[in-house]
Parts: sequence; C-alpha cells; structure tokens
Amino acid sequence: MKKKLIEVALPLDAINAASAYEKMPGIGAHPRGLHLWWARRPLAAARAVIWASLVDDPSSNKDKFPTEKEQNVERERLFKILRDLVQWKNSNNESVINAAKAEIMNSTGNNPPMLLDPFAGGGAIPLEAQRLGLNSFAHDLNPVAVMINKAMIEIPAKFMGKPPVNPDAKKLLDANYYGMQGMASDIAYYGKILEKKAFEKIGHLYPKVKVPETGQDATVVAWIWARTVISPNPLAHGAYVPLVSSFMLSKKKNHKVWVEIVEDENSQDGWRFEVKSGLISKEQETLKSLGTKAGKATDFLCCLTNSPIRREYIQEEGKAGRLSRRLMAIVATGSNGRIYLSPTIAHESIASDSNNFNVKWARDSFLNGSTPTRAMVTGGVCSAYGLNTWGELFTDRQLNALLTLSELISDIRNIATNDAIDSKLFEGDKKSLSEGGNGSRAYGEAVGVYISLAIDRLADFSTSVSRWAVSNEKAMNLFNKQAIPMTWDYPEVNILGDSVGSISTIIEYLSGCIKTLPTVVADGISKQADAQSDCGLRNIMISTDPPYYDNISYADLSDFFYVWLRYALKDIFPDIFATMLTPKKNELVATPYRFSGSQQAAKIFFENGMANVCSQLYQYARDDIPLTIYYAFKQSDSDSEGTASTGWETMLNAIIQAGFSITGTWPMRTEQAYRSVAMGTNALASSIVLVCRKRESTAATCTRKNFLRELKSELESSLAHLQASNIAPVDMAQSAIGPGISVYSRYQAVLESDGSPMTVRSALKLINQALDDYFHGQGENLDAESRFAVDLYTQCGFNEIPFGEADVLARARNVAMNRLQDMGMVNAAKGKVRLTDRDELPEKLPSAEGTWNWVQILVRELGAHGIEGCAKILVDYMGDREGIKNLAYRLYQIADKKGWAQEGTGYNNLVISWQDIMTRREELKNIGAEAITLDL
Repeated sequence: MKKKLIEVALPLDAINAASAYEKMPGIGAHPRGLHLWWARRPLAAARAVIWASLVDDPSSNKDKFPTEKEQNVERERLFKILRDLVQWKNSNNESVINAAKAEIMNSTGNNPPMLLDPFAGGGAIPLEAQRLGLNSFAHDLNPVAVMINKAMIEIPAKFMGKPPVNPDAKKLLDANYYGMQGMASDIAYYGKILEKKAFEKIGHLYPKVKVPETGQDATVVAWIWARTVISPNPLAHGAYVPLVSSFMLSKKKNHKVWVEIVEDENSQDGWRFEVKSGLISKEQETLKSLGTKAGKATDFLCCLTNSPIRREYIQEEGKAGRLSRRLMAIVATGSNGRIYLSPTIAHESIASDSNNFNVKWARDSFLNGSTPTRAMVTGGVCSAYGLNTWGELFTDRQLNALLTLSELISDIRNIATNDAIDSKLFEGDKKSLSEGGNGSRAYGEAVGVYISLAIDRLADFSTSVSRWAVSNEKAMNLFNKQAIPMTWDYPEVNILGDSVGSISTIIEYLSGCIKTLPTVVADGISKQADAQSDCGLRNIMISTDPPYYDNISYADLSDFFYVWLRYALKDIFPDIFATMLTPKKNELVATPYRFSGSQQAAKIFFENGMANVCSQLYQYARDDIPLTIYYAFKQSDSDSEGTASTGWETMLNAIIQAGFSITGTWPMRTEQAYRSVAMGTNALASSIVLVCRKRESTAATCTRKNFLRELKSELESSLAHLQASNIAPVDMAQSAIGPGISVYSRYQAVLESDGSPMTVRSALKLINQALDDYFHGQGENLDAESRFAVDLYTQCGFNEIPFGEADVLARARNVAMNRLQDMGMVNAAKGKVRLTDRDELPEKLPSAEGTWNWVQILVRELGAHGIEGCAKILVDYMGDREGIKNLAYRLYQIADKKGWAQEGTGYNNLVISWQDIMTRREELKNIGAEAITLDL
C-alpha cells in the first residue's frame, strides 16, 4: 500500500509559521469571523494535513523515483506546493489551489474521497477539504457548531457564484461574481435594512450626547458602567458604593483619561463619577488602575469609609439580587478620536427605559438557562456573583436591542426571498434550507442565517460582562477565553452606532468574512450527529479534532449563543433547535459534575465513548488513505514520570483497540510566538496530529524483546531525520511517539515476559527511555571535557558541588580538573566547583574549544544579538557544527526533565534557529571571501 507524504515527511516549519500567522490579530476578514468557536484549528494546518494525507510520498513510486536522491528531489517539489498552499494570502489563489488539486487527482486516480469530520466544531477541517475539491461532511452534536458549518460549507455550496439579488445590484446582474461575493453583497444590503428598521423601533434608547466644549451632539460609542453594592460598613448608612477594577479609560501616551469619585451630598448615595483627562504621573496612573480594589484582587474598598468589602460579602449580595450599577462615563466619537464625558442623569435613566414586558418575558423564558459554574469551565465565573442565568448577563437595553433585531430577521428573510424571486435567478424550487432547497425561499433563509450569526456576534459584545480596552479605546467581546468571568466595570456599546460592537460594523465584517470562503464548488453537508453512533458513511477519508478528555465543556459555554440562534432560526431548522438548550448528555468530555462529582465515572464515560467513536471511524475509513486525529497534548498533562496523561493514553488506547496502527505523529505549533504564555516557557505545540492506518488483519503478536529491538532500530533513524530537519526539541518527545508507537501498534499485541499484553502506558515509557538513550548515545561522541560538563549539568545544573564529587566525575571522564579550569568550563574555589555561567565566558572561543562552551556562548549570543550574532561567532569555526546542535538537543532533554523551563528555552531556541544561523554564516563567509578577492 502506498505511503502518503504525511507518513514520511512534512515542511513543518512552513506549516507552523503559516498557522501562527493566521492566528495573529489584524489579518482582516477570515472564515472564523462568521461566528466564534473555541480552540479552532488554523486553516493552514487543516489544509496541510488533508493534502499531505492524499498525496503519495515519492518513496511509494519507486518506478518513477528509484533512488533516494530522486525521491528527495520530488519530495522537495511537493514541499514547494505545500509551502505555497498553506499561506493565508493564497487561500483562494486559483493557480496555487489548482496545483494542489492536481497532485490530489494524480495520487487518487482522479477519484478523490469524500471527507468526514465527526467532531466538526468550528469547521476548519471540512472547510479546507472543500477548498481542496473534496465533498465534505461536518458532523457535530452541538447545534451551534452545526450552524457554523452550514454557513461555511453547506450554504456556500448551494449559492457559489450567484449574483446578489438586492435591488441596488440589479444593474450589475451581468457582472461576474466570484465565490460568495454575491451573497456578501446581499448581507451588506439587508444588514442596512435591518439597522434601519431597528432604529425605527429602538433608536430613542441610543441618544447622542452633547459635548459641553462645543455644544454639538456626538454619537455615543459606549456607556461605561460600574457595579455597585451596599456598603457593609454601618457608617455608610446603607449607601451603594462602586466596585471598579480600574478608573483608567484611556492610556494614550500624551492624553490620559480617567474617572474620579467626587463627594456630592446632592448626588445619589453622596458621591458621583467625574471624568478627568490630561497628563498624569506613572505613580498616579498605577493608583488609578487599581480602581476601588483592596490589597486582594477579589476585595474592594468602600469609597465612603475606606473600609474593605470582602468578596464573600459581594457574592452574597449578588446572589440575593442586591447588586446595582451607576453610569461611570460616556465615550463618544469626535473629530480627533474618542471623547470622554462625565455621566448625566438623562443618559443614566434612559438605559432602563425599555420595553420591560419583553425583557422580563425573555429572562423568564428562553433566557432562564443556567450560566456555567466553576465545575464546568476553567477561569472565573460570573455565576458566583448571582449572574446565574443567560438573561442576567444583559442589561435591559441590551436585551431589548437583541430581541428587536432577532425578531426583525423574519422580515429580512421575506424581503430577501421576494427580491430573489424578482431576480429570476432561481426557478421552481420552493423547498426550505432544512429540506435541501436551493431556490428563492432557501436563499432568503440563508440570508437570515448569516444575519443571525451577526446578532450572535453582537451579543458577544453586548453583555454586562464585556470589557473596555484602555489601550486601544474600544469595547472587547466577552469570549476572549473559555470562561465567563465577572466584570465590575463594563461598556454598553451603542449597537446603532458605527464603532466596534455596533450592528453596522459587525455586518460589514461578516460580509468581508463571507468573501474569504473557498471558491471551489464542492458539496458540503453539515449535520447534527453523535459521533458514537453509526452515521452510515463508508469508504471515506476522516480527519478530526476530537474532545480532549476533561478540558472544556463547550456545550455549557455555547448555550450563550444557542439561545439567540434558536430564537431567530427555530422555524427554519426545527429539528436542530428542538431543545431549549444544547444537548449535553452525550457530549464526550470527562466532566465529573455530570456524574455527581465522580471523577472515576467521568473517566469511564470518556474512555467508553472514545472507544465507541474509534470503532465507528474504523467502519468508515478507507484502507488506502490514512486517518488523521488532532490531539492537544499539554506538558502539564504528563504524569510524574513525564510519560502520559489520562486523556492522551485514552486516545491512543481507543485508536489502537479499534484496529488502527499509528504511523506518524506531527507537532503542529499554531500559536503566535509573542503570546505571553509562550514567552520564556517551553509551551508544547498546541496540537499533535496522529496519522493512523487500519492494522493488517494478519498482524501477529510480538515479544517485549523483539519490540525493544525494533524500537531501537526504527527510532534511531527517525530521530536522526527529525534532528536533521531542525524540529524543535520541545516537540521531539511527541514526534518520537510516531515511530515508537508505530512499532507497538502494528502488532495485534506486544507480550510482556509473563505473557500479558503490554499496555500503552508501558509502551510510552519504553519509547521515552529509548529517546533518552538515543540522546545519551550522541553525548558519547563529544569531547571528554564536554561529556564531563553534561554529567555535572545533569547532577546540579550551574550550582556548586563539593570539589571531591566533581573530581570523581572528571576522573570518570579521564579529564583533569586543572584542564577544565584552563578551558574556563568550570570555576573552582574554596572546595567548591560549578559550571561557568554563560555570562562569564569570553565573547569568542578557539575553534578547538570544547563543544559545551560553544553551546553556552551561542545560547547567550542568540538571546542578546539574535541570529546575526551567532553567525558572526561561527564564521571561522571549523569544528563539528552538527555536534553543537546535537548537544543542544541533549541539554534540552535534561532541562525538560529537571523542570528548568528557562534553561530549556535557550537550547530549544538555538536548535530552531540553527538553519538560519548556518545560512547567515555562509553569507558572511562569502562576503569575507569577496572582500579578500577585491583587495587582491
């Protein structure tokens, strides 16, 4: 059976770089902007994995590429296609996409498979399958995910290339519309109608504000509110006092804006907010940034008595419904940027002047579901402070706006449907979208779906737990992470304005995102389905990103969006929105709270469920195309021996027990390098991609002895290849699992010495030991002095040990202590010995100096002067350059096991920069040679 490219080699650096770029803020419209979903795979990674799983590796075509050299040349040609393919700028580049599709057709005999993702989630995998010309199936139990995938792959497949139907576009009907440009144009048009109709109904709730200095009216960007609580101090006489996390509103370099609390006997509760601006000292800015917080981040100070207000008291008041709020500031649009104004009674009172009957009805009916508790999500939860239903997350004005816009969707659908009929673009099909229709009625409903997604995005910005960003002066959405934490001061955006969070900017952004969807016409079907049940598909390709044990219960979080989608779309998709909240019973996560707090019951549920899923995948999968599974392995998931996590082990067990053999693992590093979590840490790749094949039915059993022999042989060659490709040391352990577990999983069973089957956990431990042995063996090729340094480093890092102990290590390596001192490798004084700190080493070393010292100097230089500095140091180095890189790998492994994160980062960065350092070194050598020639 032919091996696919993904089973042999990948240009991993290019894939990871493209994936990280795609996640950077500010790259503009993107398919992910259609609707928020948590932990989406980057499109670049999904695209690369799918393509490399379909394209034959040159080693499988030995009649065309008989030698290893010819295979490498051909592989590099394929890498060039893949490097172009993963670039975000090439997502809809016809020549790039067509070149990639041609290779797929060539490797599949012009018969590419259909693709299924049974855990479709945010839709990256089925979307990229469709981009590459594959008919794709997106299955998910969660209705929100189902709707996202309908908007990304199903609706576009029906209306790709269609002109817009709105009256303003009639004169352009003869124009050529590329991809989803027509639909995007219609969304922009009908979005304006929606905004106009909403203004007629609720425009009075969003008044302009008069600027005192000019007397002119300005459009409000947001009203900034602060929560208040009755002071627990009797001296405050029952007054409400503010709970403010920060008084700073803007941190512009030369124009700071902040809020102050001013005593006012005539004001409610004896105080009021007043906006100030101008220059402010760093000390004052730091003080203002604390708001009314006390020493503990969860406690506050009473502004009237300066006494503490404990978190427990605030929680009790919140659960009793006694938290209130006060308007803190008004932000408006000015000719030169933001204008910050003190609150007014008129603006404060109008915020509650809404249709109270509708608001009360919504809170008591479809918005009365429970918000997540601490047992459900990581991070803070607002439910601890009494905001324990979805309706309580919104102010009256926000609810009124969201209800009004949602109710107007049926009007927009009807208008779009009638315009579609008038356009004569659709003939004879009156079926709805849920019935598979693709005519005028379905088109109008599709417009309604996209508008509904826009309202969901609006809800994300329009809550009382959103945030105001003082650095860029705009409202931020609620879901910047997988939790709903409490917010004390929050922006209430003007949804009828023209700034971030308004319906007009959201519609405009959504329209742009629709244009970025694939332009390839391939079928797409999004369906609500439980991955544990047989979906009926057979002989297909599978790529999926399953749940990660106990990480996050997306069903609990996604109810926030579901309630609004259901309110707007339940008449179009009655089956998908049949339940009041998202289905949770069969969601495949190990969450103890669903099992009366029992971790064991949750573990069993997940293990059995994942085993069922993998058994289904075995039925669906083609024999000739590998199955790919993403797994978010985290170092914190490892056990005390650094071997495995429950989720990781469960995943591998389920795959192997279902009848698959694992033929490869690839670390996909998809996060931006500048993220705070990645700075100075050894953060693992965000995903490991497991490559799997159906195990041969004739697979035999194997003894432990034979397993170890094969493991050593195959792992050594694989690790040498990975090192040659400069794979990051931080990813090496997970990459090594591929060739290691491949040996284990190709057999029906590996038998221990007593005849019992070897467990996955035992196999992983042996693979880790083989990895250590490999790098330890490389260390034996070092000079004797460097071998001593590695031994000392392993024992105590750069700390001191008694001279006698160090001398024993030195004698074992047949080196003299005075020789080590002369080389500057160690410092010995007062009966103590330690390795010389990097900062104590000279700027440059003789070429004959020990490899240890070269590694330390290069780590130091890379941190101080980057690749250029390292290249300059190595220009005249004539020693074993690969030995330097290999030692850096070895030292990373030691630092990782010792938990020395900062140490490990230095060695990791040196390895991943090695190729660039060597390239720049050669450039500098050539420049030097040219200079000498010119002098002659």
